[in-house]
Amino acid sequence: MRFMLDQAQTDFGRTVDRMLGGAGTPHAIRAWGRGEHAPGRAVWGRLADAGVTSLAVPEAYEGVGPLPVELGVAYVAAGRHAVPGPLAETAAAAVLLAALAEGGTARSGQAAKDWLPRIADGRALVTLAAADGGPYALDADAADAVFAVAGEELWLAPGHGPVQPSFDPARRLARPLPGGELLARGPAVAAAAARAADWAAFATAALSLGTGLALVERTAAYVGQRTQFGRPIGSFQAVKHRLADALIGLEFARPLLYGAAVALASGPAGGALASGSTGDARAEVAAAKVATGEAAYAAARTALQLHGALGYTDEYDLSLWIRKARALRSAWGSPSACRARVLAP
Repeated sequence: MRFMLDQAQTDFGRTVDRMLGGAGTPHAIRAWGRGEHAPGRAVWGRLADAGVTSLAVPEAYEGVGPLPVELGVAYVAAGRHAVPGPLAETAAAAVLLAALAEGGTARSGQAAKDWLPRIADGRALVTLAAADGGPYALDADAADAVFAVAGEELWLAPGHGPVQPSFDPARRLARPLPGGELLARGPAVAAAAARAADWAAFATAALSLGTGLALVERTAAYVGQRTQFGRPIGSFQAVKHRLADALIGLEFARPLLYGAAVALASGPAGGALASGSTGDARAEVAAAKVATGEAAYAAARTALQLHGALGYTDEYDLSLWIRKARALRSAWGSPSACRARVLAP
């Protein structure tokens, strides 16, 4: 199986990366953590202009998807620049709504018609609370809609409870309020939610890989400038080994990420957003999630150590990436849960 990106996919990733490079994401992250969403929504608008928000939405709803490989490419770039907002959750909600619309009730079909075109063109930023993601909805205070899966029911929540800060200032958590509009009920909801959770875990893995790569790049630049005993500390063998180990971990995780993308694209109905997921796809996604999460976390520990006390400070931008790596490691599947899924018969 070939996991290498083609030229169009590589060029797309570079375009998204360059576009986000001028978006001022550190300022947007800090504003997001204070509950000021305008700078983050501006970054979201840039992603929409590049077509990123349409990658999980089927063509029938004005999207271009489902394209998991391209979504992975874009989300690696988003992780590299620590873009705030419910990126994984919006993609997962799109997958969930589209899956239910294929064989669901008129109500779920109407929900797909109402929300998927708005997700595709970037007008709607939505979030999702489901069993695999824990009881909280990420960034519910910034979302235009909060979807909640409860057993075999899908609800459009009427709002959210108090916002809880997390280790990552750009990840604000809140429980959806009970009640609201019932969009779908039955076994199809659980099956579609499982597939949506796979996409959320895959998107989180891509964000983790990008976060880890940014940490290594920023640390490599720093150790080339900081001197000790009259020499850049990057010339010391121990420092080189730490950075090399961190980079190797990330590069070993990369093919697992795109292998998971291929598995998702080869899922039910040849990649269509049908309900459910194959066991192989779930295992591939779990393997990618644990590999990228652990590699990014290792990169964060290396970055923190090689930056010394400077890496701890809130004022220094590096801390934004370090905290994100730690938070993404457990989002949509802890390392132990992902390992258990990989090893399940």
